[in-house]
Amino acid sequence: MKRKYEPRTPAARGDGLTTSAMIASLAAEGYDTVAAPFGHALVDLARKNERIVGLSADLSKYTDLHVFAQAMPDRFYQMGMAEQVLISAAAGLAREGFLPFATTYAVFASRRAYDFIAMAVAEENLPVKIVCALPGLTTGYGPSHQATEDLAIFRGLPNMTIIDPCCADDIAGMVPAMAAHDGPVYARLLRGKVPRVLTRHKPDYKFQLGKAQLIREGGDVLIVSTGFMTMRALDAAEALAADKVDAAVLHVPTVKPLDTATILAEAGKGGRLVVTAENHSIVGGLGEAVAATLMRSGVTPRFRMIALPDAFLEAGALPTLHDMYGLSVAKVAERIRGWL
Repeated sequence: MKRKYEPRTPAARGDGLTTSAMIASLAAEGYDTVAAPFGHALVDLARKNERIVGLSADLSKYTDLHVFAQAMPDRFYQMGMAEQVLISAAAGLAREGFLPFATTYAVFASRRAYDFIAMAVAEENLPVKIVCALPGLTTGYGPSHQATEDLAIFRGLPNMTIIDPCCADDIAGMVPAMAAHDGPVYARLLRGKVPRVLTRHKPDYKFQLGKAQLIREGGDVLIVSTGFMTMRALDAAEALAADKVDAAVLHVPTVKPLDTATILAEAGKGGRLVVTAENHSIVGGLGEAVAATLMRSGVTPRFRMIALPDAFLEAGALPTLHDMYGLSVAKVAERIRGWL
């Protein structure tokens, strides 16, 4: 039967919204921010490592790679609006001994260039570092720009390491860790003014590739989170504390390989509700990876997932969408209260 499409309301289309509303800062009130942490970290590292080069598919300004391009124009390659060419060129540079950091939007890498990443990069286990802005629901511009399924796509790819940083602290640490890793890496990127979250809650925090870290202790609930949802989890834990609910937060910046030992150790501490929280579809992301880990190991706590629905999402202002789809601090806290 032929589908009938009803005209959308102006609110559903996003008419009249400003750019700042569609791509709003994820920083909550009270957090310090760092401008373009990825670009600056890459420049700092490239000054010490002459093998590092940067590539963009006409989006350097929107992936913070413009900082690198301005500092090192002779090591920057603008590939135009051609993501498959971007990945092919990066693979070729890696074969010649360079360390290429290739940037674009997450939807374009995961959807348009996947076969090139699989065949030219992952199968050959080349040290190509793919750094992608607008992961999950970090833009209000609708399904064409919302990479809500990228973790599921890349988790199934052999040899691929996957990073979902929480904040500027993670980004500053992940760049040298990516360069040191001998193999391909896919990293989700928070761009522009990025909050500093983890060192505020844990001053000695340092990013470690492949390691989950407990940021907050708690005896009632364990929130296992990745990406900016760790910030939301920490803020929700503070809101829950007002209701005498003691929530722990385990930050998982590396989605693959998953730190199963730490997750099992924390989830195995009896009596706590275990909740995963991620800026990704409920299909194929952190939640299902943690659930499979628990089931395979016979660790069976009460378990729930906070994630985006298995659907194409609406366009609109980010704060409205985060509340609609359950990623806001208030919604995270509300759902955990209900499960308890």
